[in-house]
Amino acid sequence: MFPLTFGESGDNLMIQQVGGSEEIKKHLGDLGFVPGASLRVISSHNGDMIIDLKGTKLAITKEMASKVRTDKLNSKS
Repeated sequence: MFPLTFGESGDNLMIQQVGGSEEIKKHLGDLGFVPGASLRVISSHNGDMIIDLKGTKLAITKEMASKVRTDKLNSKS
């Protein structure tokens, strides 16, 4: 398990855990960052990321991405 910030462009990941304060967990959960959800990293620059989560492209800051723990689903394609 590793922070979302370690993901690279093209990685398909599964969310395992969401950390942070209750407010942060609620905010991320409202966006769809919940355990069991899969996502694809579209791009990453200095830790800030654009991801595809359930067909929606989202931008997430390095600080927020560091709260999301993931596992890799498969290699880049």
